[in-house]
Amino acid sequence: MVKIRLTRKGAKKKPFYRVIVTESRTRRDGPFLEIIGTYDPLKNPSEVKIDAERAKYWLGCGAQPTSVVKKLLSISGV
Repeated sequence: MVKIRLTRKGAKKKPFYRVIVTESRTRRDGPFLEIIGTYDPLKNPSEVKIDAERAKYWLGCGAQPTSVVKKLLSISGV
């Protein structure tokens, strides 16, 4: 099953996340199919950048977003 989820980047205590499309069985920071956006929780307000066209494509192909990514998609207007 294909999932849309977050992968962590950034230094210790300074998280930065990528919104990625990946197989559900791969590890959190493992291989992925495509990067469709970023999420920076440290900025005030939090910065969310998601490529709406690619997100809609993957959702149309049957990719399942995680609960956190669902919230980010609704914030970005997808």
